[in-house]
Amino acid sequence: MHSVLITGCGSIGERHLRCFQRTGRARVTACDTNNDLLQSMAESYQVPTCSDWGQAITDGDFEIVVICTPAHLHVPMARRALESGRHVLIEKPLSVDLDGVDDLIQLQTRSGRQAAVAYVYNSFPFLSEARQFLRNESLGTIRHVVAHSGQHFPAFRPAYARTYFGDHRTGGGAIQDGLTHIANWIESVIGPTDSVFCDCAHQVLADVTVEDTVNVCARHGDILVSYAFNQFQAPNEATLQFNAIGGSVKIELHRQRWGFLRLGDSEWTWSEPGQLDRDANFIAQANSLLDQTEGSPSRLCSLEAAKQTLHFNLAALASAKSGVPVKCAKAETLSCGSQATVEPPIGISE
Repeated sequence: MHSVLITGCGSIGERHLRCFQRTGRARVTACDTNNDLLQSMAESYQVPTCSDWGQAITDGDFEIVVICTPAHLHVPMARRALESGRHVLIEKPLSVDLDGVDDLIQLQTRSGRQAAVAYVYNSFPFLSEARQFLRNESLGTIRHVVAHSGQHFPAFRPAYARTYFGDHRTGGGAIQDGLTHIANWIESVIGPTDSVFCDCAHQVLADVTVEDTVNVCARHGDILVSYAFNQFQAPNEATLQFNAIGGSVKIELHRQRWGFLRLGDSEWTWSEPGQLDRDANFIAQANSLLDQTEGSPSRLCSLEAAKQTLHFNLAALASAKSGVPVKCAKAETLSCGSQATVEPPIGISE
């Protein structure tokens, strides 16, 4: 059995705790500064708890640390975990700026420990099938990608206004919280984003001022990408369409299916592996990390890939502020500090 410390027991931390537990391969401990959350974890999952993360890292026998704190804490906490000899799974995004990211990547290489970022789309089986189909260029070269997605965020995260979400400095806003998942997965198919032109606004969500609606035009070399994303629409839907020279691939995340239409065909050919509950993909992600610690090849998002998506996040925020396109390479000099709108939340739970 692997020993796992879940650090930060907000909604995503609780999901990681539950899903590592459901692998049947892990002994899990919950860590948070909020005693009410710890009591809830102990009662709901019968797991041990602790409130002092530093002491747990120093004195505990944990093999794996899962970091589910606000994003500005991810890099320093991951660094300490790796320095102490632990494997690490870090919630997305990797950070809110690039400070210490290259050092963290180098530390992971030297340490021989495993580290991944929890962009969970990498663990969806039907998305892996679609990505392989696209990478094989079965329909020719991709030239255009359109991503449209949204949900009624308060229905899924009713406490959003009291969490990290309300401040860019802690990983909040639609770009860093939701759109980043889609951008990361699209980059895993067609490669790094070169530049973005972003328009975003706070349109609907109550009690926050960060953006809840985003439009992005991006370029990946010769490929043009369009993103439309919001966090207040009625349907919980996400559709990605990759348009290649010889046809198109459509991915419907809300239906957990993908299909292709060859040029000249009249009907889509669909691959529908069946609906999985939401935890299933997080359990698969947990199993993938456990497999990596046992020597299996990585199937999760690496620190390097997460750094590239961090470039996307920062460039999108900078473009929205300036009103002009921003090259992702220039993200080396950007941070979210000037984007802040409210005070950081109290505590460490994401």
